Amino acid sequence: MKIIALVGSLRKDSFNKQLALTIQERFANHFELEVLDLGLLPHYNQDEEFHPAESVGEFKRKVKEADGVMIITPEYNWSIPGVLKNALDWLSRVDKVLIGKPVLTAGAATGLMGTLRAQLQLRQILTALQVKLLSPVGNEILINQAAAKFDGRLTDEPTLKFVDEVVGRFIDLIKE
Repeated sequence: MKIIALVGSLRKDSFNKQLALTIQERFANHFELEVLDLGLLPHYNQDEEFHPAESVGEFKRKVKEADGVMIITPEYNWSIPGVLKNALDWLSRVDKVLIGKPVLTAGAATGLMGTLRAQLQLRQILTALQVKLLSPVGNEILINQAAAKFDGRLTDEPTLKFVDEVVGRFIDLIKE
């Protein structure tokens, strides 16, 4: 099974990238997880959507061929980061490779609410893009106070247990 991760932070040591790498390592026997670099994508431009840059074509091909997509995002100004919105705009145009694709959302932030507002906005966008989502009830990976829960990887045992359970349900969603 092949899963693509879209991490909404470009920061080298981002907690969200660390979460993606934690999942990649913990589930290596269940699926291959490739973290795509959203920083390689040019700004979305409708004038170029039928003849996009090579990086866009490769990005869309990888997402299309994947069995599922994980979107792991920080929260910037109560919203998703621009780099993530840009990637979703590219994915939503012309061949619309996300339609019907199983998608899991997650996020980590240093505040008390985790990435609640960003993920609410993300779910709204993903509904418009017609993806398959787990019910949010019991499946929201909203990691708060991330600075205390990460040390290169997610280390907080109760949070790891919850992430493992949700990722397990995501694997089941993909297999449906």
